[in-house]
Amino acid sequence: MDTEAQHTERDRSSPSPEGEGDRSRSARFSGRPGEGPAARRLAGMSWRRAGVLSLACAVLVLLFSTFVLQPFLIPSGSMEPTLQVGDRVLVNKLAYRFGTEPERGDVVVFDGTGSFVREPPGENPVTGLLRGAAAALGLAEPAETDFVKRVVGVGGDRVVCCDKGGRVEVNGRAVVERYLYPGDEPSAVPFDIVVPAGKLWVMGDHRGNSRDSRDHLGEPGGGMVPVDRVIGRADWIGWPPARWTAPGRTDTFRDIPAPGGVHG
Repeated sequence: MDTEAQHTERDRSSPSPEGEGDRSRSARFSGRPGEGPAARRLAGMSWRRAGVLSLACAVLVLLFSTFVLQPFLIPSGSMEPTLQVGDRVLVNKLAYRFGTEPERGDVVVFDGTGSFVREPPGENPVTGLLRGAAAALGLAEPAETDFVKRVVGVGGDRVVCCDKGGRVEVNGRAVVERYLYPGDEPSAVPFDIVVPAGKLWVMGDHRGNSRDSRDHLGEPGGGMVPVDRVIGRADWIGWPPARWTAPGRTDTFRDIPAPGGVHG
């Protein structure tokens, strides 16, 4: 009887080998790094820091795009072959900020409100904000009031089309426009205008597929774009990489005389 009781007591108090293994495994697993409260708090803080950093980077990019250099998605073929549909041009917003004005031959992006369009179309504020942010990064088409064209005449210039050779004349000097779309005439619409001070006469390089100053001759403003409506100069094609070039560089207008003495 005593022997039997001793066996029973020993069985009751002695841990089984399987139980020891379970406790050992449990201790090892509960001690793994990354599963404690402190580690979880640290992971949460890391995610918050990453979110704040991403937001700060996005804000900096938007500010840079708003005030310095903005990608501009080309939505149409009006500037072919210089600019193709889908090109992203980098618009230098500082080009005309310090007393410098657009010159003949510059490719400019401008707000056409009041010259090319009467009023901006209505838009949901939230949708407009999102679209504006995407457009500022070159990820969406620009606003319907934004245009890209080439400056052909500046304040005081007399611009005429066309001379006996079918060429545009600026201040009495014929212009050989090598950047025009192959097969296009300089203009199928005749005109003879004097550009007022502070205004620009602009035209697309694809003259047969461009709604530009010529299309607004009979409207208020006569198709002239105010200099203060120019957003910036298209200095570089940034995308696609195969088309990296400066679209506005041309010597076409190098020998054009000053507009002094020009009469309308």
